[in-house]
Amino acid sequence: MLRFVALAVLAVLLFLILRASVYAFLGALRGQGSTSPARRRGLDELVKDPVCETYIPRRKAISRGSGPAERYFCSASCADKYVTRS
Repeated sequence: MLRFVALAVLAVLLFLILRASVYAFLGALRGQGSTSPARRRGLDELVKDPVCETYIPRRKAISRGSGPAERYFCSASCADKYVTRS
């Protein structure tokens, strides 16, 4: 009986692994990949705050400026400090 339960658990685990592999393979063929849409757009890229030098995700950062002069800050107080310091 114990051997049957162990074999059933092993079969279920093998099925789950195989199913996940097939879905990942088919997703890659369709061009979806395994990354989330947010990561593909670069929103989860870490940016450095020039004032306190901490790294924060771009989607949570406060941005000031535009184009190549755009800076990212962890908080409004760091953004204000940067403006007064410049």
